[in-house]
Amino acid sequence: MSIKPGAMLGLLGGGQLGRMFTMAAQSMGYRVTVLDPADGGPASSVADRHLHADYLDSDALRELGSTCAGVTTEFENVPAESLRTLAEPCVVSPAASSVAVAQNRILEKNFLAANGFGVAPYAVIQNSSNIHNPDGIIQQKRPELFPGLFPGILKISRFGYDGKGQARVSNPAELDTAFIGMNREPCVLEKLLPLESEVSVIVSRGFDGEVATFPVSENQHRDGILDTSIIPARASPAIIQNARDIAVRVAEKLDYRGVLCVEFFVLADGRLLVNEIAPRPHNSGHYSIDACVTSQFEQQVRILCGMPLGSTAMHGAAVMVNLLGDLWQGGEPKWEQVLRHPCVKLHLYGKLEARHGRKMGHYTVLAESTEAALQLALEIKQSLEC
Repeated sequence: MSIKPGAMLGLLGGGQLGRMFTMAAQSMGYRVTVLDPADGGPASSVADRHLHADYLDSDALRELGSTCAGVTTEFENVPAESLRTLAEPCVVSPAASSVAVAQNRILEKNFLAANGFGVAPYAVIQNSSNIHNPDGIIQQKRPELFPGLFPGILKISRFGYDGKGQARVSNPAELDTAFIGMNREPCVLEKLLPLESEVSVIVSRGFDGEVATFPVSENQHRDGILDTSIIPARASPAIIQNARDIAVRVAEKLDYRGVLCVEFFVLADGRLLVNEIAPRPHNSGHYSIDACVTSQFEQQVRILCGMPLGSTAMHGAAVMVNLLGDLWQGGEPKWEQVLRHPCVKLHLYGKLEARHGRKMGHYTVLAESTEAALQLALEIKQSLEC
């Protein structure tokens, strides 16, 4: 049963992903209520209604469930219990069971390893004794390929993003210090690997099992934050197809219904290892707003409402560049440096305060070739940073 335009949709989360979802839903004739504990968020500023309450507030969840035909989320750290509660009165996408796995790095890594997906060698660090007694660590290793876990990267199991909640470690002593710095919260220690590149796939899966993947994105990071996405990825056809196939299998094994991002490490020999999965639209898929027939956000609306999936075909090559708060240090950036190019699209998120490392917006360069798009994207980036 489909949800028709004119209905009210609910959204948990008030960030920029929610803003873009809301705008996509409204363009299709839907209304949106945002549940967000913060004031003046990017999503609530454009939504039809804002419920200013905590994600676990029973009254707010009751109101959201009774006034909305369907509810989705824009970030993975929304309490899975809230999604379970909302699934009783209305349609929910993605399901609490899927989000619970993807929002916890320990559950995520164990899920991937248990289902045969390649991942970097890792160990689950539950307490300090694990560090000093490695036999007590839950491990997934391939010693014939990766002897040991050092040097490695320690990642907190919950609430880490954009390089936060991570630390590089070279030995058990550094691991101990990093673990203490993360308040001894459960963590995952991953082996650092020599990478050829990083790519990601946005996969959409409907309630009827219909699946579509967006073109594979090649991603470049700076200080743990996505800096630039190049689409289509500069990788062999075999790697591209393998990434898409694995992403679809991950969604199917997770019984996922919604828009899911699967991030990969590409090794020098062409092997793909799953890095992370994100149960929502993803920064690396923002190019789809301007470069594809259907954006990842419209696809999210279509799935929630039980509508057929849209085409993910591209109009041409694209490069997306994130705009971080650092650009505002000298005042408002000179947007004419972006907008003077007729095939460049600027997206600002309406955030009131620019901070170091904070995502304030992005721009997308459209061109006939990847090389032309990347060259112009880098020229614009340099002009903004001068």
